[in-house]
Amino acid sequence: MQRYSSSSSAKNLCRKILYHRNQIQPIRRPCDVFINHRGTDTKRTISGLLYDHLLRLRLNPFLDSKNMKPGDRLFDKIDTAIRHSKVGVAVFSPRYCESYFCLHELALIMESRKKVIPIFYDVKPSQLQVRDDGTCSNKELQRFRWALEEAKYTVGLTFDSLQGDWSEFLTTATDAVIKNLIEEAEENGKKGRLCVVQDY
Repeated sequence: MQRYSSSSSAKNLCRKILYHRNQIQPIRRPCDVFINHRGTDTKRTISGLLYDHLLRLRLNPFLDSKNMKPGDRLFDKIDTAIRHSKVGVAVFSPRYCESYFCLHELALIMESRKKVIPIFYDVKPSQLQVRDDGTCSNKELQRFRWALEEAKYTVGLTFDSLQGDWSEFLTTATDAVIKNLIEEAEENGKKGRLCVVQDY
């Protein structure tokens, strides 16, 4: 597993480019990072831990189980979060492709041309396939297959939950998120809208 940057270099780079969020903070600001995942596979492990890690760094991640409350309209809330997010993290797990919601979110992330960080959690990219189980239209199947192929051919991270080092992985994944947020801010000329405080 290749580290995108060391903790100290990510810290220094962030400090050079970004300003304190307190200076420009709307009452309800859009999420910085949308975490796309299959809840039953990863909510209590990798997705939940990554969410908490990013939150401690004063980023604004979106994870459905943490950001939604009873009464929220599922697609409205999630689709809005995706459209307003800056970076998507797609956590692929062995049963990810069985979820219509996961594939819908992934397709919307890809169609919105967000920067995406794929995480292959206990699964190889070649094992991920959208199967026709008769519940989706041909148009949806094509959309989902296209999005999955785009994600599979994007440089990502891999993690083996039985042998991997959780602490090292969270640091690596966080570094990748920060790097992509900085690149997105530079590309869109939105410096000063994001502040990350890193305490490793």
